[in-house]
Amino acid sequence: MRTLGRAILLCAFVFLSSTILTHVFAQSNSGSVSGTVTDATGAVVPGASVTIENPVSGYSRSTTTDNTGRFQFTNVPFNPYHLTTSKQGFDTSAQDVDVSSVVPVTANINLKVGEAAVTTVVVTGEDLVENDTTMHTDIDRGLFQKLPLESQSSSVSSLVTLASPGVAADSNGLFHGMGDHASNSFSVDGQPITDQQSKVFSNQIPADSVQSLEVIDGAPPAEYGDKTSLVIKVTTRSGQGLKKPTGSINTSYGTFGSVTGGFDLGYGGDNWGNFISADGLNTSRFLDPPEFKVFHAKGNEENIFDRVDYNLTQADSLHLNLNYTRSWFQTPNAYDNLNVFDQFGNSLGETDQKSKIETYNIAPTYTRLISNSSVFNFGGYVRKDAYNYYPSGNLLADLGPIQSESIKQQRSLLNTGAHTDISYVKGIHNAKVGAVYEQTFLREHNSLGIVNPDTNAPCLDINGNPLNGFTDPSQCAAAGDTPNPNFNPTLLPYDLTRGGSNYLFFGHTDVKELSMYAEDQIKTGNWLFNVGIRGDLYNGLVRERQAEPRLGIAYSIKPSNTVLRVSYARTLETPFNENLVLSSTGCGDPVLSPILLCTPGVSGRLNPGFRNEFHAGFQQAFGKYAVISGEYIWKYTHNAFDFSILGNTPIFFPIDWHNSKIPGFTLRADVPNFHNISAFVVMSSVAARFFPPQIAGAGATVGQSGFPFRIDHDERYNETTHIQYQMPFRKSTWYSFNWRYDSGLVAGNAPCYGLTDPNSPCLLSSTQLNGQPAIKLVNAFGAPLTGDQEFQAGFACNGVKATPYSPLPGVCLASQFSSSLISIPAPGTGNNDTNPQRIQPRSLFDMAMGDDNIFSGDRYRWGARVTAVNVTNKYALYNFLSTFSGTHYVTPRAITGQISFSF
Repeated sequence: MRTLGRAILLCAFVFLSSTILTHVFAQSNSGSVSGTVTDATGAVVPGASVTIENPVSGYSRSTTTDNTGRFQFTNVPFNPYHLTTSKQGFDTSAQDVDVSSVVPVTANINLKVGEAAVTTVVVTGEDLVENDTTMHTDIDRGLFQKLPLESQSSSVSSLVTLASPGVAADSNGLFHGMGDHASNSFSVDGQPITDQQSKVFSNQIPADSVQSLEVIDGAPPAEYGDKTSLVIKVTTRSGQGLKKPTGSINTSYGTFGSVTGGFDLGYGGDNWGNFISADGLNTSRFLDPPEFKVFHAKGNEENIFDRVDYNLTQADSLHLNLNYTRSWFQTPNAYDNLNVFDQFGNSLGETDQKSKIETYNIAPTYTRLISNSSVFNFGGYVRKDAYNYYPSGNLLADLGPIQSESIKQQRSLLNTGAHTDISYVKGIHNAKVGAVYEQTFLREHNSLGIVNPDTNAPCLDINGNPLNGFTDPSQCAAAGDTPNPNFNPTLLPYDLTRGGSNYLFFGHTDVKELSMYAEDQIKTGNWLFNVGIRGDLYNGLVRERQAEPRLGIAYSIKPSNTVLRVSYARTLETPFNENLVLSSTGCGDPVLSPILLCTPGVSGRLNPGFRNEFHAGFQQAFGKYAVISGEYIWKYTHNAFDFSILGNTPIFFPIDWHNSKIPGFTLRADVPNFHNISAFVVMSSVAARFFPPQIAGAGATVGQSGFPFRIDHDERYNETTHIQYQMPFRKSTWYSFNWRYDSGLVAGNAPCYGLTDPNSPCLLSSTQLNGQPAIKLVNAFGAPLTGDQEFQAGFACNGVKATPYSPLPGVCLASQFSSSLISIPAPGTGNNDTNPQRIQPRSLFDMAMGDDNIFSGDRYRWGARVTAVNVTNKYALYNFLSTFSGTHYVTPRAITGQISFSF
């Protein structure tokens, strides 16, 4: 295996080097449509207008035939399309084409002599349905350019969250697909990216580089593995065929002092093309802070993306993606971080933690047209995330209510790999056979020291409270105090409050994985069968081998434009790579084990899990006006992955639960165009039921009682409604509106009352006050909440609200306890599985309006737009003291104005 891996990497390196030296590249993860337009006599028709369109995704492109009557569309995302051809003096011709493979599609067109053609595309119900076995969402650039997006620094995440069903929204651009914790993967022009893409982990591909997205939330085909709850297929923009330089320049300014600027440029010919984009962002609200008021949340980001395509011959082509992104940002503070004091009452100033992430990506691909029915692809890639986390200048200022350590981290994930496949389309078969080799080099440099004097105090007073001023239990008796029975002498050299220094940890490993697959889509009559098999050989800190069958069946009822489908997938679930070494080996380290709050009996090594998932769904068109897609899912996972966190830092690490059960449904409805109105609605209800015990990874966790519980990204229901209107008298002027409803993520750290249910989340916070049921203001681990934490949660006792500096009484009668931001179960009804604490339901409204061609220019166009996010200034939370990410508020009302120049 090691020899094979080295050989593949050597081939990828040689190939990469040779392509860079020759400066010729091409494309691999989309199809092409070409043909010749002739008249009734067989003579070619030059100057004919040809349009290819998918009314659901919004994809639309037009070209004209050359002097030989030939036309060509390259870089066409996989989808069914409507092809319309017109020419003065001929009848308009219309036909359907299906681009479902890299094998080129030939569509020759014969025009009949007739009246002057009308170029309006006629859409029918048949154009709105897709006979596919897998539920997915198609989004083209023409649609998402006008979608008001919440996050400028993670706009691709925002787009997926708003436009795809089954996605729970979380803070900082994080999205949870189909009930799993961020188990999502990207396929960018065929390159697999399975590491975390939230902006606290990595830098995403810039939205300006994206032509089209296909989000697969159904059973994944055999070519996809690792993280498959959502598979996001990205087709980037290309300059091939743009014989005149085409691009845009834009700049914007908005709330929180947010300034952006960017440009893109595409240019090429029939056999080559180059597309480049660059943009930058500077804002005072880069991450979602733990307070609605924004402070210490500055950040900036710079992107540059370049794609080069080159056809060596009619059969051989090369393609290259290059990307570099840098982001720098502050860790947002809470009121508790504004003035930190040491154990002697001295002010240490404000907590000042920062992060920097640098990401680069190099991905060349070679494509060979073997015959009219088969295509060979070979690609390599190198992608690196270098993450740096910096503590406060005064390390003791890192002390906070949920942080007892000062931490510095330099972490990198270097992904290298190669992928190859052969596609074959002939008759009823659309087959693909391929292999992927991936090797990820993990390097984790951590430096940490204790900044809380109470964490490992040698001495206790008469009431059992930790005391300052002591460095050894032998000093206690002379002062009339008691030695701390839990004092850990191993930690003393790393206690910064007692003259210690930082502990250094270096973890590293290489994670290798070889995957092979074969799949075939078989069309026979109204039936479509998608059969496949995948084999994964995982070799990281542990080894795992697994065969994974995939099966999908779809049946098309053409008279009613109905598609029925069922599918099954077996998948190997691999551990998250971020801080994998720390989580796997930390509990065996005598210094890290107590700091990570390791649970006795929990294994250090995270083994890959396996999943069986079942899907049953339908798609139904209603004439040419609307189409609805929906499905029900059942997912059963053994070794189900989640994340935990070290204090209030971005030091997240994976953990492993015994199993999970995730049922639910998803629904999407599209109105392509009705009197200049287009709209879509997505909705879902997906449970995230996890079953203890925790079987691997660091961190003290809840739920070890043996009863199931809802993970903190579980959400009963969410939906997005998007409406877009284009002015009939001025097509360049438009208005769009979003309504996003979330029923609320689980907020298990909120206190509640309940003593009888063994699966109650309220046991630690339940007590009696004057013989009546009462609630202690503590979190799920029994630690008292600060006034600021109570304020963040909107807690009140007998009508008196907590403030950042005025906490509520330590105990409040259950009948008098309430929250304006969290749904607290009624006394005695709380249950970790059926009725946990949740964030209050919220509705957020966003809108945008603009004109893409203010002065009605032909070649040169000036545009302007205004975007308003959270227009009602809704005061609401994403989460509260989440085990994964802490507390975060949604974005306050933010208004942004943009101007652009296109040519």
